[in-house]
Amino acid sequence: MEPMKRTCRSIALGLVLPALALLLWEIAPRRGWIEAHVLPPASAVARYLQESVRDGSLWNHLGITLARLAQGFLAGAVTATVFGLVAGISRAGFELFDPTIQALRAIPSLAWVPLFLIWLGINELSKVVLIAVGAFFPVYLNLTAGIRDVDRKLIEVGRIHRLSRIGIISRIIFPAAMPAFLTGIRGGLGLAWMFVVAAELIGASEGLGFLLDFGRNTTRPDIILASILLFAVLGKSSDGLLVWLERRLLRWQDTLGSRARE
Repeated sequence: MEPMKRTCRSIALGLVLPALALLLWEIAPRRGWIEAHVLPPASAVARYLQESVRDGSLWNHLGITLARLAQGFLAGAVTATVFGLVAGISRAGFELFDPTIQALRAIPSLAWVPLFLIWLGINELSKVVLIAVGAFFPVYLNLTAGIRDVDRKLIEVGRIHRLSRIGIISRIIFPAAMPAFLTGIRGGLGLAWMFVVAAELIGASEGLGFLLDFGRNTTRPDIILASILLFAVLGKSSDGLLVWLERRLLRWQDTLGSRARE
């Protein structure tokens, strides 16, 4: 019962600022503190969302965006995991891959857009690849750092117990690097959400990013704000799912965060 109370208290505290922001958002245009055509009240945005749900258009945009995000994130995360394992475990692999990956990481996300459009065209593949690029770097960097920061004494203990190289990797190195890897997964998912916006602003006819651009072109701030709100809710929900998974996978850790949840 006590953990349930703490969970409810944590959720309630987390909702305080959003509730105050929504209240101020509703009051400000109605009181004339800001022009309604610049910032429509929250109720107007809610009304647009309700209409979109009723006619089914919102579900279509949501489905398209989530499909693109899932494909791009999985492609980027899996590729980053492979490269991160090689670069983290092998010194030669690190010296081979890391300088190039670090140089590519410095390239702004929008700089990839014209190149992908030329190479892949204005289609789903270019959008998925752009999202994968966004997800790749946080996962790679955190996994590589997590593996290279594993205490050498743990490796020596594994050798004393005559573990094979595969056994050392699977039973010592990867579990020790798991916290950093999961942090990279969360960071990669966060960047994937940012990159899906960039992908859908360019040559898309469906998706929340397209809806955002449509609101800009038609001077409809209610549509723009509805799209932003949906990105915030979906991003927070997906991150919350990863936090739940992280807690289950890292229950063996005795950290300040784990003690606070007890």
